[in-house]
Amino acid sequence: MVGDDDDPSRWEAYKPASLLDAFVDKAVTVPSSTIRRHVDTVRRRNPEASPAQVIQLLEKEYLRVVAAAGGAVGAAAAIPAVGTGTGVALTTADVATFFAASAAFSLAVAEVHGVRSEDVPRRRALLLASVLGAKGAKDVESAVGGSSTAWGKVLLTTMPQGSVRRVNKALTSTFLKKQLAKHGTLALGRLVPFGIGAAVGLAGGRALGHGVVAQSRRAFGAPPARFQTGSSSSDRAPEGTV
Repeated sequence: MVGDDDDPSRWEAYKPASLLDAFVDKAVTVPSSTIRRHVDTVRRRNPEASPAQVIQLLEKEYLRVVAAAGGAVGAAAAIPAVGTGTGVALTTADVATFFAASAAFSLAVAEVHGVRSEDVPRRRALLLASVLGAKGAKDVESAVGGSSTAWGKVLLTTMPQGSVRRVNKALTSTFLKKQLAKHGTLALGRLVPFGIGAAVGLAGGRALGHGVVAQSRRAFGAPPARFQTGSSSSDRAPEGTV
């Protein structure tokens, strides 16, 4: 007889493509005001920091979040009283955390660059391209059509809606195939007993995060030399605002 913790149906809690798709949809709806407040908080804590330094701080913060989330899942699953069944539920929450943190981070970097968008399809394309790495960036760059402006800026501001829809369709197809495999493999590693899962979760989460950081740099290019006039991002008019 198969025990509850060994029941294969439990793994379906996070495998369906529809659930991953739902995580992305929720992640990209974070209000711009929330993003602005966070960037402002980082700037207030580091009043002498340049835009490049603020982005570095955002990168470190983001990596801490995704690494800690992955490690927490592995550590919890190693506790006998928690068990594999609960570990699967925790892994589901971890994947949601990864996408939410990745979306917030990418939009915060855009804010530092003076780029802001409330358009959900544009945000969705930015997140998908960021988590897919070079393949995702290539799809967006092809749609940009040789623009000298960094692809993230074009995507969030001037890319025609028809092109945004085509990019989203292509990215979603690739995303559902690649991320299911990627997160499924990491999830299995996190549930290895005796604490090994904690190490896999920590390293795996951080590795995924580094990929997003690398793509954010590619998406927005070199940071501006200085912040635009204004004491905070909330009282200035960013370039390329849509």
